[in-house]
Amino acid sequence: MTQDELVALINKKDEQAFDYLYDMYAQSLFGVIENIIKNKAQSEDVLQEVMVKIWRNLPQYDPEKGRFFTWIVNIARNSAIDKYRSKAYKKERQNLDANNFVHSIETHASLNNQVNSIGIEKFIKKLKPACIKIIDLLFFKGFTHKEASENLKIPLGTLKTRNRACIHELRNLLQVK
Repeated sequence: MTQDELVALINKKDEQAFDYLYDMYAQSLFGVIENIIKNKAQSEDVLQEVMVKIWRNLPQYDPEKGRFFTWIVNIARNSAIDKYRSKAYKKERQNLDANNFVHSIETHASLNNQVNSIGIEKFIKKLKPACIKIIDLLFFKGFTHKEASENLKIPLGTLKTRNRACIHELRNLLQVK
């Protein structure tokens, strides 16, 4: 089934379309979510919420503005960041044992293997080191622009400009394939 066929079925609220949607994209979306949240159970919950959001909000998808996959990855990423920044999640994390964060410390050092779960690791590695760092902070670690600018010790406007240039460069790499 193609993406266009899937989108058409979802728009018709065909019940099988939800199963196709889940089968086709759940693994990739879960990789994006878990990379931010670092908690399997909570990532699974967010994934379910994301699937329902996609199902309900499909009329907002505009193929003229981008690919379907990009649209759903953004929904997953934004939902994971919202969960990560929520008061309830922060409070829950404060109560966890330090042993639960060993994997987090190991993976926060650089881009990790989970990036490859959505298939773009090889493209990101082709970018300049500054772009890799910016994309890692903003998209894979869930930093805000302000947090990333402070982390990199560059002005906020400079970070935003560099981010746009890096995303443009990444888009060009993805289109070449």
